[in-house]
Amino acid sequence: MSPPLHDQLDIVIPTIRSLDFLEQWRPFFQPYHLIVIQDGDPSRSVGVPEGFDYELYNRNDIERILGDKAWCISFKDSACRCFGYMVSKKRYIYTIDDDCFVAKTPSGEDINALEQHIKNLLSPSTPDFFNTLYDPYVAGSDFVRGYPFSMREGKPTAVSHGLWLNIPDYDAPTQMVKPQERNTRYVDAVMTIPKGTLFPMCGMNLAFDRHAIGPAMYFGLMGEGQPWGRYDDMWAGWCVKVIADHLGLGVKTGLPYIWHSKASNPFVNLRKEYKGIFWQEEIIPFFQAIKLDASVTTVEAAMLDIAERVRKGLAHLDPYFEKLADGIVAWIEAWRQLNPEISH
Repeated sequence: MSPPLHDQLDIVIPTIRSLDFLEQWRPFFQPYHLIVIQDGDPSRSVGVPEGFDYELYNRNDIERILGDKAWCISFKDSACRCFGYMVSKKRYIYTIDDDCFVAKTPSGEDINALEQHIKNLLSPSTPDFFNTLYDPYVAGSDFVRGYPFSMREGKPTAVSHGLWLNIPDYDAPTQMVKPQERNTRYVDAVMTIPKGTLFPMCGMNLAFDRHAIGPAMYFGLMGEGQPWGRYDDMWAGWCVKVIADHLGLGVKTGLPYIWHSKASNPFVNLRKEYKGIFWQEEIIPFFQAIKLDASVTTVEAAMLDIAERVRKGLAHLDPYFEKLADGIVAWIEAWRQLNPEISH
């Protein structure tokens, strides 16, 4: 029997190295198509283990395919992964970092992260009213007493945000204060992030429905030539959540866990993050205050609306935000060119 969605899901992996980590994922990933985005020097060779069905894109390919819009895809940063979302022809995407491995349950069983993400995406979310037993659609759970029957059908799930054992996803100051801290807590729960609540989205173990939310998964302008880094997935998450709330879509977080094997250098991270640490104190209230008009009925229209708000509302922080607004517009134009069948 074929695994779920084997012909409807692509796995997107950004990398600068050979993908030996796939050997551990082989039992779970081999039936699926991989899209590998090679960052950095395109002349370097990236090895993919035998037996995997994949396509590989480097910077030369990005420039060839996107032409004068290629600048909107980050260079020398894992934010380049969003190019894979754009060129995919499948409905669903799972993206994972190349330092993430198969985690185990407390009883020692290997966790099939992809299978759990698919379960999350194919069952509804409950953004409008919080269920205190978490996901009411999983076996052994249900809606608790007092949950309105009119809301029990839920909303379509657009995003499944997975977590990590071992190295937690901390910012640089927290890494410095807690250099030896490891996440060993396995919490057997999936919950819907409530409507109106933003969250810090991590891109290293993430799945989503391209048709429902794909154009919002723009990981911004990071890396070489940009004033900040490590906020690519955060930026996308803020856009995604505002748009999902507006369009009546759900975002889940919790299971599945992966094993995050390598802590990045906190001093290098601080150099990338330090402006963002200040900027986020204004950016988050900016996103919290966004109220999209009822006439905005598509993800693409919402992103273009947000681009203009960014241009007017954040450029006082740094001229970079005018460039980022232009990047959002270029991203949407490129998305429409490559995805005419699902663009609106």
